[in-house]
Amino acid sequence: MSGGGWSRRRFAGVLARTAAAAALPAVSACDDTPAPGPAATPAAPAASSGAAGREHARSGPRPLHLGTYTSAEGGGRGIGLAEYDARTGRITALGTVTGVADPSYLAVHPAGHTLYAVNEREDGAVTAVRLSDRKVLGSRSTGGSAPCHLSVHPSGRWLLSANYGSGSVAVHPVDASGALGEPAAVVTHSSPPPGPGQQGPHAHQVVTSPDGGHVLAVDLGTDTVYTYRLDERAGTLREVSRAHTRPGAGPRHLTFHPGGRYAYLANEVDNTVAVCAYDPGTGRLTIGEAGSTGTGPGTTYPAQLLVTADGSYAYLANRGHNSLTRYAVAAGGAQLRLLDTVPVGGDFPRQIAFSPDGGLLFAANQRSGTVSVFRVSAGTGELRLTGEPFASPVAVCALPL
Repeated sequence: MSGGGWSRRRFAGVLARTAAAAALPAVSACDDTPAPGPAATPAAPAASSGAAGREHARSGPRPLHLGTYTSAEGGGRGIGLAEYDARTGRITALGTVTGVADPSYLAVHPAGHTLYAVNEREDGAVTAVRLSDRKVLGSRSTGGSAPCHLSVHPSGRWLLSANYGSGSVAVHPVDASGALGEPAAVVTHSSPPPGPGQQGPHAHQVVTSPDGGHVLAVDLGTDTVYTYRLDERAGTLREVSRAHTRPGAGPRHLTFHPGGRYAYLANEVDNTVAVCAYDPGTGRLTIGEAGSTGTGPGTTYPAQLLVTADGSYAYLANRGHNSLTRYAVAAGGAQLRLLDTVPVGGDFPRQIAFSPDGGLLFAANQRSGTVSVFRVSAGTGELRLTGEPFASPVAVCALPL
C-alpha cells in the first residue's frame, strides 16, 4: 500500500477475509431484470468528486454501484449492483455486472449514461459499462500497471486514470456512446526520486480542477502533486507545475473546496492532512502545514476526503483507525478545524462518497466486506449511522447515483 514492492491488488488479497459477504448474484448484459437507472440529471457524481449537493432527497430507490477485487480471496465477481433508499439509507442487492476484472474504483460519465471502472491488475486497463442495459462496452489498456483511480473530465470527452504500479497517468478519448478509445497520452512520473521507503512513483489519483483548466495527479511514491494542462482537442498533457509534500508524507487523495481556491490533501504514510492553496490561473498548488487526523498515535492510513457542497465541512476516512474524521472548514476554505472522529462501523474504510443530495455518506470497508451508510446533518455536519452495514465482498468503492 505505501511500500514499493507489492501491488495494491496482492495486498488486498492478503487482507481480505474469507468471512466476507458472499458475492452478489451475477447478471449479464442480456438479463431481463431491469437495470438500476442512471441519475436523472446530467450532473451525475463521480466517485472521485469530493463535494455533494444539498438538493431535496428524491423518494424511491436510487442506484448504487460497488467496486471490489475479483482476484482477492473472498472477493466479488464483478461490479456490484444495488439500490439504496435516499431517505433511510437502506441498501438492497440487485446483482453483479460480470466480465469486469478487479474493478476497484468507479466513476460515472457527467451525462450519467456510462459507468467506468479501473481494472487494477499488472496489465492495467479501464472498462466502460452502459448503464441502461449493463452492457460492457469494452476495455482499454492504461499503458501502465495497477490503475487505482479514474475520473471523467467535465467535458465528458476524456477519461483520466492513475496507474499506481507504474507511476503514470493516462488519458482516454470517450466517444458519443461512452465507449473508450486507445490512450491519447500516458505520462510517467520519472522525477523527483522516490520518497523514503518507496521504490518508485505511485500515481494514486488524477482529477480535474474545479475551473476545468488543469488536471492534477497525486503521486504517493514521489511525494508530489503534478499539475498538467490538458489539450482538450488532442488529449495530451503538458506539465505546468509541481507541489512537493514533506519527504515521506505519501500523498494519496486531493479534494477541492467548492470555492476552487483551496484543496485538502490526505497523506497516507505520515497520517496527516494538509490545506493547499490553488491558483486557477497558473494551476499552481501550494501545500501548507500538515495537520492532525484526530486519530492519535499509530498507523491510521488516511484514505479519502470529502467536502460538503456548501464548503462547511470535510470528512476523512481513516483505514487503520476505522473511523471518519469531521472537520469544520473555516476562513473561506483556508483552514480545517478538527471536530471529532466517529467509528465507521466496519474494518478498513477504503473509500467514501456522498449521495447526490448530500444527505448520505457511504463508506466502503475493505476488510470487513461491508458498506456503512451515515446520515449527514445539514446544520452541524454530524454523522449518524443509519443501520447495519450492508454486506459486499471486499468492498473498496461505493458509488451512489
